[in-house]
Amino acid sequence: MNKEEFIQLLQDKKYKTAQNILSEMNDMDTAAFLEELDAKECALAFRLISKEKAANVFSCMSSKMQTYLVDMFSETELKELLDDLYMDDTVDMLEDLPANLVTRILKNLDSNKRSTINKLLKYPEDSAGSIMTTEYVTLKKTMTVKQAMNHIKDIGIHKETIYTCYVTESKKLIGIVTAKSLMTSDDDENITNLMNTNIISVHTHTDQEQVAHLFRKYDLIAMPVLDSDGCLVGIVTFDDAMDVMVDETNEDISRMAAMEPNEKTYFETTVWQQAKHRILWLLVLMFSATITGSIITRYENAFSAVPLLVSFIPMLMDTGGNCGSQSSTLIIRGLALGEIHFKEIFKVMFKEFRISLVVGFILAAANGLRIFIQYQNFNIAIVVALSLMVVVIVAKLIGCILPLFANKIGVDPAIMASPLITTIVDTCSILVYFNIAVHVFNIVV
Repeated sequence: MNKEEFIQLLQDKKYKTAQNILSEMNDMDTAAFLEELDAKECALAFRLISKEKAANVFSCMSSKMQTYLVDMFSETELKELLDDLYMDDTVDMLEDLPANLVTRILKNLDSNKRSTINKLLKYPEDSAGSIMTTEYVTLKKTMTVKQAMNHIKDIGIHKETIYTCYVTESKKLIGIVTAKSLMTSDDDENITNLMNTNIISVHTHTDQEQVAHLFRKYDLIAMPVLDSDGCLVGIVTFDDAMDVMVDETNEDISRMAAMEPNEKTYFETTVWQQAKHRILWLLVLMFSATITGSIITRYENAFSAVPLLVSFIPMLMDTGGNCGSQSSTLIIRGLALGEIHFKEIFKVMFKEFRISLVVGFILAAANGLRIFIQYQNFNIAIVVALSLMVVVIVAKLIGCILPLFANKIGVDPAIMASPLITTIVDTCSILVYFNIAVHVFNIVV
């Protein structure tokens, strides 16, 4: 059913039909469908969703729509929603809501939930503690499989995941048991014999990007989070790790395009906000490019003596920028996936140097031959070919070194991407080109 037909059902007050349509959709599709409606229509349609499904649909919505719905809910409706909303989803929502709505929500929570949420909100942004949930299943090592299964049946409905259970002793994590192990073992089997003691865990202050990397590396469904004393305080689930990966990728893409990251969607961001996110780097890059202009001015005598030299400047600069961007993109990707580390900088440089020799030779030979055939000028062909060879080598070395150094000093390597590297390589290209031209043509500058 399309949006117009659904809106007509609401206007005709055929709520039962509309409710049936929403019940047949999965949670994510329901949230996406409601987002397409006007705010008032969305609020009306949301009230038609069953209580069991409403919390999951709400957690899939944008912060803008969540804010509107919370503002529209009565106290009873809000309390029912919060009772069914998982703890980490509640925290995510609170981080984006206005202060007055946060206060209203906290008032509708019981003291235990309020205390837990306040604790989670105090963890540093982008840390494992800020994205973890406290709703998980714990078992005792003295339990049998039957006792464990009964325990899961009693409390599992209120937990975010039951696929992995955590065996604790005095709050310390001593083992992990999967639901598969429990379901395929005898009822009288002891948990101690089933639990895996080779545990991959993180601490509350571990960077969330590192957490996401561990999920990708070990193919985990959930990961335990420990405090400074080694006690289990929460878990990070796979869906939250996926959100982190998406957020980090969005940040990297923005920075690689010389823009400040923005959490809002394109159409939610105002013109002024878009301009503000872009202008800083554009100013930096624009003024950096003036260095290239100053260098060209210094070599006026060179292109006065041989005017044809000027026509090859764009080609040299573009080729150098493209080569540098290729290398930086591969290095940034390798750093993000944990394939490349700073200690391997000389190994990386040597590999990029060998690549640049191959690429540079092919580009130089092709262009030198073209220029000689077109202009019948051997000296010009030699100048451009040699310049191309050196520019490619310099560009690829710069493209691999800058992201590695940025990562080493704790700066996002994505900053050292196309725009910045292109600007630096442009300057180097002009220096290389005119120095070679001056020596080949014996021009005094």
